[in-house]
Amino acid sequence: MIKLQLPHWLSGEELTKLKNSAQTWFERVASWTAWPLQQLDPLTCSPGILELIAWQRDITRYAGEPMGLYRKRVCFAYINAKDAGSTAGFIRICERLGIGHITTQERQEGWDWDIINIYLDDNQLADNPDLLREIIRMYGRTCRRYNFILETPVLAYMRCGEFSHTASTAVASMPNPGIRSQAHEVALNTATVVASLIKN
Repeated sequence: MIKLQLPHWLSGEELTKLKNSAQTWFERVASWTAWPLQQLDPLTCSPGILELIAWQRDITRYAGEPMGLYRKRVCFAYINAKDAGSTAGFIRICERLGIGHITTQERQEGWDWDIINIYLDDNQLADNPDLLREIIRMYGRTCRRYNFILETPVLAYMRCGEFSHTASTAVASMPNPGIRSQAHEVALNTATVVASLIKN
């Protein structure tokens, strides 16, 4: 808005009041003129206009939905509808609406072919149960069942170090019991002598 300025020879007290009144009036008229343009943005428009835009974009506010989230759903309705039906698009929809990053997998071994598993953490599911149901209702694939699988990240600490060792293997063999060598006989005789000394 243009700031009104009077020439220096018209800077009297009464004329300054008239100038300030005119400035206030024209600012008000400018805000009235700009009001319709401000109502085109779902994030800033009045609640009444938001309902009209939501009806136009086929968005219905569910019970208990915060106004900020409702405005986001209305704002991103077109791009979300465009992303619906693809795996990457479903992930982008969840990120746009504030759920955060999720992962999905389908046609996994051991599951029915029509089940799509959604992997997310406890907080994502606890904070957005109604929103997740609404996203699946509006943007989920036809004839598919969605299954929530919770993943809890756990921090693990591992210390790495270098170590080394030397190993050797020694092999001993017994002579055949049927064949007695001389060394074997000497060992047996020595053991007998030692045993007889211990007895005495």
